[in-house]
Amino acid sequence: MPQAEQPPQRGDEMLRGDHMENPREERPWGWFETLGSGPGYLVKRLCIHAGRRLSLQRHRHRCEHWVVVAGDGWLDCQGRQVAAGPGTSLWIPEGAVHRATAGGHDLVIVEVQRGAMLREDDIERLADDYGRSPQGLGS
Repeated sequence: MPQAEQPPQRGDEMLRGDHMENPREERPWGWFETLGSGPGYLVKRLCIHAGRRLSLQRHRHRCEHWVVVAGDGWLDCQGRQVAAGPGTSLWIPEGAVHRATAGGHDLVIVEVQRGAMLREDDIERLADDYGRSPQGLGS
């Protein structure tokens, strides 16, 4: 029996995630949404708006694996910077200082977290453009 053909999904519809049950959480740099989770892991989609960046941060209880799925920018980990584009991936060990920065287009990252504590309060901000680190605004 032939299967009904599905209309192709536009890229921006896939990025919006309107079909997801988990709502987006807005941040000064863009937004994130949870795609899935299980014992010891959490998967998110992050969208960092053009010209914005995440806090310079580290996590004490988890490691992360980032895969860029759209956009451009830079990924930093332990002082090493790599150009980011679709297909770029970065392994972030537990305790490593890291940051993502969007270039001229929104940077969309699928993030896989693994560890004992997978909550937002495991973010130690070392510098933040939005005044959320203990030092306030910083580079």
